[in-house]
Amino acid sequence: MTNILPEGEQLRKAIKWISDERTYNPGASLSGLIGEACLKFDLPPKDAEFIMRFFTEKD
Repeated sequence: MTNILPEGEQLRKAIKWISDERTYNPGASLSGLIGEACLKFDLPPKDAEFIMRFFTEKD
């Protein structure tokens, strides 16, 4: 059985994961969390840039 997720699902999961990590560890480096999320959720660099803008504009 193949695990096929809808387009953007990995990005949504990564954003949720980063948000959760920042809640539990507010001192964590945002860029470090984004790098870790990109590896964990197999995201391309353009998604990393989007996530960085998402969190910096939100804060």
